[in-house]
Amino acid sequence: MDTLPTDLTRLPLFPLQCVLFPGGYLPLRIFEVRYLDMIGRAHKAGTPFGVVCLTAGREVRAAPSHSESDRPRGEGFPQEAFHEIGTLASITQLERPNPGLMTIGCTGTQRFRIRSREQLKHGLWVADVELLSDDVQVGVPGDLESVAATLREVVKSMVDRAGRPLEMPFQPPYRWDDCGWLANRWCELLPLGAEQKQRLLELENPLLRLELVADVLDQTGLAKSLSGRG
Repeated sequence: MDTLPTDLTRLPLFPLQCVLFPGGYLPLRIFEVRYLDMIGRAHKAGTPFGVVCLTAGREVRAAPSHSESDRPRGEGFPQEAFHEIGTLASITQLERPNPGLMTIGCTGTQRFRIRSREQLKHGLWVADVELLSDDVQVGVPGDLESVAATLREVVKSMVDRAGRPLEMPFQPPYRWDDCGWLANRWCELLPLGAEQKQRLLELENPLLRLELVADVLDQTGLAKSLSGRG
């Protein structure tokens, strides 16, 4: 992949009720007009768009209820708000099953921080963003090796069950000795709330992120159930 600049201007945004991590896989069904054009342009140009986690509003625009109709919301739609830190998404698959519908697969690449934003007339958000540094590669310490080993078992089980490997929630190369990569993959698998995942995404220290993931696994016993043990 070509090296990106440290800043991007007029980056199109896709606010969702989920968090995309670097290296993560995100499938989407696109049917809103504001996104059909944006995704088509991004795919044709080979450029990314930004995924940000909503703090208010909905993924799909809906007309306001009667109780909301007397409040100014901009073109009559409920207002959207989202976190300042998100992740670039690179389109890896695109299909058009019928007119007015796209199905895409995206891979998370690099985190960014929004400097300024603007909502265009047809509802699409664009932003000027600062790209954040990738996680520093940190080896997995001995006391966390079991977290890596359990994820290996989970991935093996997924591969054995997968009808189509491309539909796996994450793809190789697998970086079992990298704290940041391991933490991100666990964050995608664990049933954490969007706000919890957002806080983990924003952590600059990948070792701390993995330690917090290990705490969740210990407290909930999820590692055993996910790996089929116990």
